Order: sequence, then C-alpha cells, then structure tokens
Amino acid sequence: MPSFDIVSETDLNEVDNALAGMRREIEQRYDFKGSKCSIERKEGVLTLLADDDLKLRQMHDLLSTYLTRRKIDSGACDLGTPEKASGNSIRQTVTIKQGIAQDLGKKIVKELKSSKLKVQVSIQGDSLRVTGKKRDDLQDAIAFVKDLGIDQPLQYENFRD
Repeated sequence: MPSFDIVSETDLNEVDNALAGMRREIEQRYDFKGSKCSIERKEGVLTLLADDDLKLRQMHDLLSTYLTRRKIDSGACDLGTPEKASGNSIRQTVTIKQGIAQDLGKKIVKELKSSKLKVQVSIQGDSLRVTGKKRDDLQDAIAFVKDLGIDQPLQYENFRD
C-alpha cells in the first residue's frame, strides 16, 4: 500500500553554518562595533545576547536572513520572551523546532480525516504516516496539508508505492 511520512526536521549543521556567517557579520558591521552581542547554540536552543532592544531586533533580522540563505525556514525558530541579563543586556532564547508536536499532529490528522480524502493517518512519535490505496490520493493529501497554512516547516519523505 502506498505511503509517505510527514516530518519536521531542521538540519542543525546548516544552522551552525548560518550562525557562523551571522557572527562574522556582527564582528564586521559598524553598528555592532564595541557591543557585546553574541549568539550560541546548545542542542536545539539558540541564545541571543544583545546590548539593547534595537540590537536584538537587528540580530533577529540577521538570523532570519542567514537561515533563509541556508534554505532553512525561519518558521522553524520559536522566539522566547526577551529577559534582562547582567550588565543591562538582554537575553533571548530561540528554540529550533524538531519533530511534529502532539497537538499539531492531532490537528493535521483531524483535518485530513474531515477532508474526505481516501487516506489513513497515524501518529508515529514525532512524525505522521499517511497511507492510501492510490498514489493520487497521497499527492492530494500532500497538497491539502500544504494548504493548511501551518507555520512550522514540514517535509514529506519516504514516498513508497
């Protein structure tokens, strides 16, 4: 029976490459001279450290630009709330989304079942398995999920006949 998987994975190596480019630009830009702005990654969490709100917003723009250059959807980043850090600086955590959360998976399953497409959907950990009798039904399911407007980047893989 034909099937495919819906997953949400972010390549952390590409994220590291984007962060390296971002660090280089922060070192070279005139408006960042003398500032203590930095960005670090531990596991799937980025930590932005900026002198003030303006520099933090500029770092958001840089992060978005460099991730896009590396073909990573900026929707894969979940911005936390900025908080005060030592020395009048601002710290913000950015979580990189990996996998489909349980509530989002249930929403996609519910929408696919209510769409009257002839497919079956099952949640398998942090991914979804979609099966159907015809290849065309699976392609319709992919188009339907893309039209849902989910803010998290999704990939469709393991398409099997």
